[in-house]
Parts: sequence; C-alpha cells; structure tokens
Amino acid sequence: MKQLLLSLLCLLAMTVRAADDVNVVFIGNSITFGACLPDRATQAPPVHTGKAIAQQTGRHVEVRNCGISGATTVDFLPVAEHYWPYVVKAADELSQMKGQLIFTVMLGTNDSAQDGCFGAPVVKEQYYTNLKVIIDELLARYPKSKVVVQYPLWYSESTYNATRYMRAGLLRLQSYHPMIDRLLDEYAKQKPQRVFPGLKETYSYFEGRTDLFTTEQGNAGPFYLHPNPQGAIELANFWAASIMRIL
Repeated sequence: MKQLLLSLLCLLAMTVRAADDVNVVFIGNSITFGACLPDRATQAPPVHTGKAIAQQTGRHVEVRNCGISGATTVDFLPVAEHYWPYVVKAADELSQMKGQLIFTVMLGTNDSAQDGCFGAPVVKEQYYTNLKVIIDELLARYPKSKVVVQYPLWYSESTYNATRYMRAGLLRLQSYHPMIDRLLDEYAKQKPQRVFPGLKETYSYFEGRTDLFTTEQGNAGPFYLHPNPQGAIELANFWAASIMRIL
C-alpha cells in the first residue's frame, strides 16, 4: 500500500510538472530570427523569452525559433509551402511533449516594404486575410494550442537595405495594427481563449529608441530595423509577459 501511494504521488508530481511545461513556436522574420546579433543562438529574442518565462514562473520551457529573414505573411501561408513546413516540423515535435503548446506570431515588417520581399507591399486588408489563414490553420492542426499575435515593431523611416521600406512602408506597417485588433476581436467571439494579443505598448516603447537597435548603413543612410543585444532582451520581456498572462 505504501509503495502504491508513493507511486501515485510520483505520478501526480509528474502530471503537475507536465501541466506546467510551456512549449513555444516563434513565427516571424529577421527580428525573430535574431539578425545582426553577435550570437543569435544565445541572443535571439525567442531564447531570451524562454529564459524569462522559466525564471519568472519556475516552469520548464521549450522554444523553437521559426523566424526567417525577409519573411512575409505570404511566405508563411500554408498553401505557399515556402516556410510553413518549418512551422509544422517544430510544432509537431513540441506537440508530442507535455505541456501547453503556444504559437507567437510577429509578421508585418517585410509585408510593409515597398519592394524587395515576396508579396510586398501587402495592403492592410490582405495582411488581415493572410494572418487569419495562418492562425486558422494553426488552430485546426493543433486544437489544444493557443496563439499570441504580436504587433510588428517600429523601424526608422530611413530603412532601405536590399529592400526599400522608408516612410511609406512605416505608414503601411502602422495600418496593420488595427487589422490585428479586428482579427483578435473576431477570434474572441468565435474561438474564445484561443487567440490572444501581444502587448500593444511594445511598438511605442521601441519607437524612436535607436539605442535599442543596431545601427545599419543603407541606401538612404543609417537606419534602424533590427534590435541590438539589449533591444533583443527588451523585446523578449514584452513577449514573455504576453505569454505568461495566458498560462
């Protein structure tokens, strides 16, 4: 009887621990990927996000970084099959593990570009549709998962590398935020407790904070697009907070 009780207690402890585990797939572009960071393997925002959640909650956290430089919502459409297989591979792996599966999505930077990226420029209505297609497929394929939609980050109006963003691109990116709000409102009614907002204050926090970005030289002079090591930590803190409030 004593041995049975010990076995049951061990099983309960394992169950509680498993329920506390968090498994996160990050979908994004070069910002998520960790471009311009000295060591993206240790400094990319998803890495810091996982560490922050683990440190603040005591939970075991597994992360998979599916950020790809230059990616747009068009690239991640399931029918396009450009980058979608990477997401499925990562999610299939994490879905076999105990704990809550969460997707965090931050796309829009490259959608807003005037040229140079696949599908860009993406008008706000198409951005809404693309994002919805991606999220709908995630919810259907992984019925116990949750999705956090992060608002795309500020960049300087001088941003022009191999891709031309500039002021027109930034204005287009800003037009995506209301589309995210609209999408979240619809999911709240149709699929409650499945899709959640990132912290909207993230954009205003980074806006004009060139000290949090790598200074890059482009066709229109210096520009600010990719967070530097400190910026990556700051961004990760926002992402971690948005994830922890839905656990």
